[in-house]
Amino acid sequence: MATHASAVKRARQNEKRKARNKAEASRVNTVVKNVLNSTSKEDAEPKLKEAVSALDKAAAKGKLHKNNAARKKATLTKHVNKLS
Repeated sequence: MATHASAVKRARQNEKRKARNKAEASRVNTVVKNVLNSTSKEDAEPKLKEAVSALDKAAAKGKLHKNNAARKKATLTKHVNKLS
């Protein structure tokens, strides 16, 4: 365990950041899963819009690499376009 005051503070900050990052990652995974589990195009399109927004926000905040977010958006869009 950290003993210096600055090390204690750093440990506290790291815990907060870890919780924030985990929540953001969980949200992204949930919206992506919702799109992939959709069975109809009418149902999937609003979910795709929400997922794209979440991915863009995560990429802008540095939680995801921008290319990773772009790749996920492309995959989701292809999936939705395949639905009938």
